[in-house]
Amino acid sequence: MIFRQLFETDTSTYTYLLGCERTRRAVLIDPVDTQVGKYEDLLRQLDLRLVYTLETHVHADHVTAAGLLRERLQSRSVVHRDAGARCADLLVTDGVPLQVGDLEFEVRHTPGHTAGCVSYVMSDRVFTGDALFIAGCGRTDFQQGDAGLLYDSIHRRLFTLPPDTLVFPGHDYHGNTVSTIGREMARNPRVGGGRSQEEFIALMSELELDYPKDIDRALPANQACGLRPAAGGAPRVRCP
Repeated sequence: MIFRQLFETDTSTYTYLLGCERTRRAVLIDPVDTQVGKYEDLLRQLDLRLVYTLETHVHADHVTAAGLLRERLQSRSVVHRDAGARCADLLVTDGVPLQVGDLEFEVRHTPGHTAGCVSYVMSDRVFTGDALFIAGCGRTDFQQGDAGLLYDSIHRRLFTLPPDTLVFPGHDYHGNTVSTIGREMARNPRVGGGRSQEEFIALMSELELDYPKDIDRALPANQACGLRPAAGGAPRVRCP
């Protein structure tokens, strides 16, 4: 497997490139629109063909590159059906398998940060988006956020994975790159160490976080796969 962890500094967003060495087919998880040129260069350098962009959710802090990459490289966008992005080529649900050459992913619905959050599970790793961070988790005070639901998603859908499963989050603000399920279960200060659901809900309600500075731009753009809505307000959709 070809694997690259890419970092967008303005929003501290991780994007992941995974490629099949046999077929040269590849996916990008949570691509950012300002990085499209870098993705294209990297794909050429590695002799890979992008077939899917996988979104962990509809983001509020950056604009996805899914629509631009679809136009330029004919990739197909993947989003959960509850995310509110009907522009996607594939609207997936919990348990859906995705295969790209020899790469196998399971879509695991992990709502709570938003209603349409998913994690992408592989045999040895999981891409958790904004559900579970390294020593943290996503906020729950907007976009259908629900602290109790996020707690359940993490404990029932992620902490049930093998403890040595690698955790690759959607963001990190402290220079961390990877953790494990076992480490987060034991040490995560928000959801680990035996913290109860009631304690977690109280903690999240007391955070008093600032209004997301880019949500008014990013949210409608991401509901249109990162492209401007066409005349009449409908997003542009390419038929696969």
